[in-house]
Amino acid sequence: MYAEIIKIGNSKGLRIPKAFLKQSKIKNTVQLTVKDHSLIITPYEEVRSGWEDSFKLMAENEDDTLLDMNNIEHSWDEEEWVW
Repeated sequence: MYAEIIKIGNSKGLRIPKAFLKQSKIKNTVQLTVKDHSLIITPYEEVRSGWEDSFKLMAENEDDTLLDMNNIEHSWDEEEWVW
């Protein structure tokens, strides 16, 4: 498929068909990369998106404790670590 580059203010833009956006899972933010004279557009999602809600849910379910509480102490805790 070919598409025309259009003028948008002082910049230029590209209209991307809805079907392409859906297929590529692109929503509101994209990452732009140039490689070998090609523009690569990839969907961008914040890496830690949703973590805060997950941590709150874990706390509500009392599922936010260390898994290995019995073996957490080590000699270097007292000898090398500065508290």
